[in-house]
Amino acid sequence: MQNVIFERIEKDIKENDVVLYMKGSAAFPQCGFSAVVVQILSQLGATFKDVNVLEDREIWQGIKDYTDWPTIPQLYVKGEFVGGADIMREMYANGELQQLFVDKGVIDAAA
Repeated sequence: MQNVIFERIEKDIKENDVVLYMKGSAAFPQCGFSAVVVQILSQLGATFKDVNVLEDREIWQGIKDYTDWPTIPQLYVKGEFVGGADIMREMYANGELQQLFVDKGVIDAAA
């Protein structure tokens, strides 16, 4: 079963520049950490695929196993695992997240 879940995750992160595994959806985050990450991504003007782990328990556990990271949300940019809410908040505050998005070609430098 794990291989099937990992294949779904790999497909998502390969086919989408930015993927956020979160509780709820971008339109309706269902935890404070997910809401913070959605707000940061919105501030950056980044288009992203949201994956609601609450709708699929296998994905919820699978994404944690995939990254060996215990918490949700989890952000991927161009196939690379960036981190969760605390890491994103810190990277955004010091400009690293914006630079990562520019370097990866996800947003324009003017954004």
